[in-house]
Parts: sequence; structure tokens; C-alpha cells
Amino acid sequence: MSLELTEIWRYPVKSCRGEQLTEAAVEPWGLAGDRRWMIVDGAGDAVTARDYPPLVLVTPRVEDGKITLSGPGLPEVTVPVPSGADLVPVSVWGYDLLASPADGVASLWLTGIVGVPVRLVYLDDPTRRSPNPAYSQDGDLVSLADGYPLLLTNEASLDAVNGWIAAGPMPAEGPIPMRRFRPNVVLAGAPAWAEDNWRRLRIGPVTFRVAKGCDRCVFTTIDPDTAKRGHEPLFALARHRRWDGKIWFGVNLIPDNPDPGALLRPGDPIEILE
Repeated sequence: MSLELTEIWRYPVKSCRGEQLTEAAVEPWGLAGDRRWMIVDGAGDAVTARDYPPLVLVTPRVEDGKITLSGPGLPEVTVPVPSGADLVPVSVWGYDLLASPADGVASLWLTGIVGVPVRLVYLDDPTRRSPNPAYSQDGDLVSLADGYPLLLTNEASLDAVNGWIAAGPMPAEGPIPMRRFRPNVVLAGAPAWAEDNWRRLRIGPVTFRVAKGCDRCVFTTIDPDTAKRGHEPLFALARHRRWDGKIWFGVNLIPDNPDPGALLRPGDPIEILE
């Protein structure tokens, strides 16, 4: 097999629109700038597009010292990156940590998007959170992603899913783009589902451990361009990729001691080490 990195994505604000990159630095907790911001409710719990699909239409733009949010039919709002002097308790799927609240203007803007009171927070110190110890090692870190630093997906596996959708009862819902699965890195050159059996791999200059497969939720049924919810790809995946009571697509990666400044670029070779 000749495997190649074809796409790189990061998601500055958890659940909001992603940004396709021409290069990305790999840090111990994920790609630089990936999911360092999050929207939370009054209790500090993560607010996501699973419950509020319009969040996928919010486009974040992070620049030196500030973040700008834009959305359909709305004026942009720009706020500074919090200094970290003030911290509030937040929670990501039961993992409690501290984050720095952003200027209230952004919170009011996002409240208008979702329709309930929310606020925007920033993970000023990304060393505060660790992945599930059942699938990681001491010293592993993760930002505000659901569970692990990076998600890898395979173009051939997406082709298989789209084939199942086309042959199923709702062919009009396909084909779906890879963006539905919100990966960080996408590869080509491997057979469908080969990633299920990988344990270690090298992408360009960086070695990764495969923590576990990625179980998928209703988020994948939300069209990233319209925020409308459908049935696919979960319907197709449930027929072919369901075990342990979950539905699977993609694998979670943990960087293995990346060198500072290590960069990934589309076209980088991928080597399966184990």
C-alpha cells in the first residue's frame, strides 16, 4: 500500500464549522488551535450541535489575540482571547476542568444562535485534561475534543458508506462528504476499514498511537452546509458497522512525543508501524 495524507482539518470552536488547512503543527493535545474554544451552558456543560444543529453554520476565525465568529445573516463579532486570569469550571462529557470565559459579547451572540443562554470559554492551558486512561498512557493530553487529540478517517471507508447509502432505502441522502465525520486527518491509499487494525502509524514526521475506534453519534446526520438533520450515515453504518452497542467510523489518534513545531502537510506519506 502507498498511503498518503490528503486533508487536514481543525475546529477552533467545538461543534462549529471546521477549517481546512494546508499545514498544521502537531502538539501533544492535538493539532495547534484545534478545539481550544467551547460553548457551555449555565452549569458549565458543553453545548454541541447534537442538540443545537445551527452551531455547524458558525464560522470561527482565530487571529493573533482574538477570535471572530460569523454566521448566516448575522454581523460578525470579535472578542479577545482571554488571558486566563479568570477561570470557571466546565465539563466535557463528564470530565471536569477549568477554562477562561470570553468576553460576554460573544456569549450573547451565541445565545442568539442556539436560543438558550450560553457562554464561550477558552482552554488557556491545554495540559489540564487527559484522555480516558483505559485507552491512553500517563502524560497523554487532549484539548476540548470529545475524547482524544486527533481523528483519522479513510477515503475508501467513506466510499463504502456511500455505496451502502446508495443501495439503501434513502439513497437521496447520499453521497455524504467526509466533513460529516469531522476528521482532523484524512488518508487515501488504504482499503476500506484497514484502519480498524492499525495500532501505530507515522504521518509525515509524527508518530501516533491508535487509541481506539471512534463511535459515532447523531452529529453525523447533520448537513454541515444547511444544519438540517437526516438519517444517514447512521442508518447505513448501523446495518454494517455496529458492535458493542455502538456504531463505528474512523480511529482516534494520540501523538507520540511529537517534536515541537512538527508539521503535517497534505501529500505526506503515511507508514503503518504496527
